[in-house]
Amino acid sequence: MRLAILQPGYLPWLGFFEQMYQCELFVIYDDVQYTKKDWRNRNRIKTRNGIMRLTVPVATKGRYHQSIRDTRIDHTQNWKRKHLKNLKTWYAKALYFDQYYRDLTRIYDKRRDFLIDLDMDLIFWLCKTLGLKRDIIFSSSLDIRSTEREVKILEICHRLNADFLYDGQSAKHFVDTGSFYDGGVTVQFQDYHHPYYNQLWVKEQGFIAKLSVLDLLFNHGPDSLAILTGDMVVSRPSGPGGKSEGWWA
Repeated sequence: MRLAILQPGYLPWLGFFEQMYQCELFVIYDDVQYTKKDWRNRNRIKTRNGIMRLTVPVATKGRYHQSIRDTRIDHTQNWKRKHLKNLKTWYAKALYFDQYYRDLTRIYDKRRDFLIDLDMDLIFWLCKTLGLKRDIIFSSSLDIRSTEREVKILEICHRLNADFLYDGQSAKHFVDTGSFYDGGVTVQFQDYHHPYYNQLWVKEQGFIAKLSVLDLLFNHGPDSLAILTGDMVVSRPSGPGGKSEGWWA
């Protein structure tokens, strides 16, 4: 069985969903330490002026060792209104914005104490909207006690009878593929080639990669999953609009 193990993210980028697409079972890695200035509580959107980062404030003071699952949202800041306002300001003219914005407002209207609940409600909605159906479980539900990263990931694979792990590029720095192979698990690292697609202000700014998947969804609607997986190719314009900015795999 093909397995992917990934920490949850806030309005994740395209590569997050490509990992999910390529596996049979997707594990949300929620019982590891929360890290500041990471993608658990923030992501990027495109504006007329370039990149804007949307960040969900969380409580971290005196909680350095807290897990992702135990991280609380800081509701003393009016971040919900700010995020929705920015999405509407910068994407109102996108072709499919009106089709999805109302659903988003309903998700944001609900109060949640924990970041994991917000992230997962958005991820589940994004999967449904993209048409991406995969079984998803939480690593915390497996009650694996090991704290050594590589040992824990291999134990997750064994617990779920997975013989193939589709891992992210960053895992190359700590995963010993030999030890996984000895443990009966083949590891493949993601080599995601970010697709071009139609964005707002592309003639002025060029194409910006590695934004929240919302950028793709607002601009391409029901074709988003096919573009994300490479099954549909959008032609890149010639001239200034053909330049790119941001990260490329």
